[in-house]
Amino acid sequence: MPIPPPRSILVTGANGVLGHAIASCFLEREPESRVFLGVRSGRDRVEELAALYPGRAVILPLEVTSAEAWTAALQHISAQELPFAVLVNNAGSHDDALLATMTSEQWHSVITANLHSVFLGCQAVINPMMQHRFGRIINIASLSALHSPAGQTNYSAAKAGVIGLTQSLAKETARMGITVNAIAPAHIEGATPPEWTDEQRKAVQKQVPMRRFAKASEIGAAVFFLASVDASYITGTTLKMDGGLV
Repeated sequence: MPIPPPRSILVTGANGVLGHAIASCFLEREPESRVFLGVRSGRDRVEELAALYPGRAVILPLEVTSAEAWTAALQHISAQELPFAVLVNNAGSHDDALLATMTSEQWHSVITANLHSVFLGCQAVINPMMQHRFGRIINIASLSALHSPAGQTNYSAAKAGVIGLTQSLAKETARMGITVNAIAPAHIEGATPPEWTDEQRKAVQKQVPMRRFAKASEIGAAVFFLASVDASYITGTTLKMDGGLV
């Protein structure tokens, strides 16, 4: 795979297990590019990357549910000498409950964190990408959008919305050299619910044909490919990464 020219890359939710893996993949494989690590609160993992890749891994405070925060972030990135080329919408959260007992706050907060944030991010980066006639947007959805479990009506609806947004935006930007794709992972090693017992974890793994969860680095590699020049004819797709579960 050819190494792309130096470019600016933004990964939101960069302090999480998956965000850290995605950012690490770009930093390892694109030695001339700069990766902006979008974070809201936690910073332990991104500080580690910033120390490991000084000047190339840049911590960027970003509240993804705020249009003003996105504007400020893009102004900061655009002030750099490298063209802005890749957005990975990875930030998100869930607050599970049965619909009968789900509060309005639980519904709206999850929709805002997982869907509205993606809308704001995509809208913020379109103009800079159009100026360069090149762009890669990768939205992290979830297998919950395709195989929705009980207790996640809010999260499943939000992630299904991300897939719909991805498909529609891909059609709007295809002629401009901008591709828009989504990845729908199932459970990720190191990022399973903290309340799970060992027995619960093993029981869920047994349902997966591969008998294991995804490595965050495997998803990071898929994101890297979709952001590459080699993926120029792939847009509007959702890549399911679930070990054969669905």
